[in-house]
Amino acid sequence: MASTKADDSRVYQLKITLKGSKPPIWRRIQVRGNTTLAKLHGIIQTAMGWTDSHLHQFTIEGVSYGIPDPEGDLELKSERRVKLGQLVARRKARFRYEYDFGDSWDHDIEVEQILPPEPGVRYPVCLAGKLACPPEDCGGIWGYVEFLEAIGNPEHEEHEAMLEWVGGAFAPEAFDLVAVNRLLQQR
Repeated sequence: MASTKADDSRVYQLKITLKGSKPPIWRRIQVRGNTTLAKLHGIIQTAMGWTDSHLHQFTIEGVSYGIPDPEGDLELKSERRVKLGQLVARRKARFRYEYDFGDSWDHDIEVEQILPPEPGVRYPVCLAGKLACPPEDCGGIWGYVEFLEAIGNPEHEEHEAMLEWVGGAFAPEAFDLVAVNRLLQQR
């Protein structure tokens, strides 16, 4: 399971897909192997468009990583010291990222490639993505489907309330790669 020290400098190309979303909501990012899971959490939040308002965890080969809470119910290993390259050493490996335990936004993460770093590229970087991230606190994937039905139908009884709740408008097809990369470069 553990990788060599050389893997820390390699670049991991990850495809992050929000489970249950149809059509799929996804992002393709590249991060260095020496990225801690704590930093990867922040990168995923930025790339997907979440606001980091809830708890999260990674599950890799049956072990859960996150922010340990000695008084909490979850047994999590600390994400702060463990690096991606230490836990995931092969192409096509998959692991899970869950955000917001109430809404349970499950993400499937696949290691598409492990590459040497490109000269002049500042990591992390988002290469591509599709569709807007669901709004926070909309009730998970099922709540998001209901939300889209409501805002997409002016005759729906919740149409006005949902538009007001989301701030007046929501474009489910929107994904701004340039804006995501601008935010990632601030990390």
